[in-house]
Amino acid sequence: MAKSMHEPLRKASGNRLTAMMQVRNETGRYLEQVLEELSEFVDDIVIVDDGSTDGTVRLCNSFAKVSKLVTLEHSIFGREWELRKTLWDLAVSTGPDWLLSVDADEFYEDRAKQEMRRLIDQDAYDWVAFRLFDFWGGTTHYREDEHWNIHMKHTRTLVRYLPGFYYYTPRMDHHVPRLALSYAVLQGFLAELRVKHYGWALEPEELRRKYDRYMELDPEGKWGSLEQYRSILDEHPRLVEWRE
Repeated sequence: MAKSMHEPLRKASGNRLTAMMQVRNETGRYLEQVLEELSEFVDDIVIVDDGSTDGTVRLCNSFAKVSKLVTLEHSIFGREWELRKTLWDLAVSTGPDWLLSVDADEFYEDRAKQEMRRLIDQDAYDWVAFRLFDFWGGTTHYREDEHWNIHMKHTRTLVRYLPGFYYYTPRMDHHVPRLALSYAVLQGFLAELRVKHYGWALEPEELRRKYDRYMELDPEGKWGSLEQYRSILDEHPRLVEWRE
């Protein structure tokens, strides 16, 4: 339901939290666990399935918190900006208060989940950024070197939805910012709370397949860094043990 014109843009209490996620062929990976954990602390989950050919859609529909799911007939991951826009349009069509952008292999640490209501039930800021950690080769260590250090800065993943605000996302085929860049002009909060990203918690042969995919999609490094792509194949990356 759309927001009433008389409803305040910034509510200090009673806010609903909607998680938004794009998925593709996630059966047997982390999606089920991610949905289980999200169901504990969000009010709704909105999903765009990018043309899965396995049981991903059925898995998503098995969770009561999944309130909207759109399945694309063909994958548009090669035009990632279009995929992100499709997800955004679907999410805001629900008239949300706050949106949490989550990948199908991301987990918020317990402290972050416990703080989530406090983060959204206020009227002082419109976005929250967290520290994201890229786990590598398994779920006990994260990678930290010149090419893999996203956790050293904050990543905006939680935003207040403001009807009428100008939302700008660049038309990039790959590595598209998950949320509109125009949020940067609004007041935000840098939270010292952590998110575990398991997208690289893979065996060597799976890392090789990811490398091959990146090189096929972006052979000239137009959208990303060729040096970072090549570093996927490092045999002895610098890993740091995760501590709760």
